[in-house]
Amino acid sequence: MKIFIKSIFIFFIINNLSYAETKYWILIEPKPTLKPINVLLIQLNSLKNNNTPYKDAGIEQTWEFAHPINKASTGPLERFKQMIYGESYKILINHENNKIIILKESAKKFVYKVYVLSKDKKRYYYIWQIEKVEREGNLKDCWMTTRVSDPIYLGEII
Repeated sequence: MKIFIKSIFIFFIINNLSYAETKYWILIEPKPTLKPINVLLIQLNSLKNNNTPYKDAGIEQTWEFAHPINKASTGPLERFKQMIYGESYKILINHENNKIIILKESAKKFVYKVYVLSKDKKRYYYIWQIEKVEREGNLKDCWMTTRVSDPIYLGEII
């Protein structure tokens, strides 16, 4: 009987810790000290691990770094989630790995070529654009995503 009660107690503690971690998990917020590459890496790694620590946490994290202009055309969040699960971007959800090459950089805009190996072992690339927010407010001087192209299919991995 004591073993059974201890087992229930341990199970209860573990479940509550999991719940607590999920409940209090905090998204990384944009800040001027984050460089454009950091923003891109946060988004890619979040999408790669989309359901950690809860379902669609990666999409929500990616949304945090969508430029206000981008959010105006892709939001609200539930609409953004539908877009990410659509044909063009679902490749990014739980992808295997990625490689980043910088194509253009300036004081206000960075453009990257992002190679992605999807979970079904197909290769694609996206053009990912990150710009500095110029308007006043708490996002001023933060780097945020303004555009992600449709994927270009490169073939399967043997």
